[in-house]
Amino acid sequence: MDDLETRLIAIVRAQPELMQVLTTVRVLGLPDWRVFSGAVYQAVWNARTGRAIGYGIKDYDLGYFDPDTSYDAEDVVIRRAAAAFEPPLSDLVEVRNQARVHLWFHDRFGEPYEPLCDTDEALSRFVAPAFAVGIRLEADDRITVAAPFGLDDLFAMTLRPNPNRPRAKGWDKAVASARARWPELTVIDDRG
Repeated sequence: MDDLETRLIAIVRAQPELMQVLTTVRVLGLPDWRVFSGAVYQAVWNARTGRAIGYGIKDYDLGYFDPDTSYDAEDVVIRRAAAAFEPPLSDLVEVRNQARVHLWFHDRFGEPYEPLCDTDEALSRFVAPAFAVGIRLEADDRITVAAPFGLDDLFAMTLRPNPNRPRAKGWDKAVASARARWPELTVIDDRG
């Protein structure tokens, strides 16, 4: 485990709500699950800038991978997860079967999206490398980290477009939203 991964895990463990989410989801026994996106990268940015725990975190994105791509199967998991949490977390944990994303992504974001093989592959398609970090609380209480682009951009508070995909149509909106809450961010956008 490298130094940045060790630092990330320490930051995660210091987040009471995030740890509650991880602990509760672990009990649900979902296949190939990770908590990713804002709840992870924003926790790091808050720690780096001295902001309060939980500042700017709007939700907890929970991805899992089930080959059953029916809406009904995903809805059962969404309801089960919501019932596992007390408010306000019951309204803040957003559950999505990563095996289904290709079915709705184009209609929602106006971009093509090939089917995924597993939850971690989804991270490689995120808008920016700094956003592409997922965590899971394992049965032995270890926190495992998936970060296909590494953790350098995350800890440097640098946003740059994902080099492995066309610039996301929502790039400008994502940058504006992040900068409004963390003006210390460095944005590198050499792809126009």
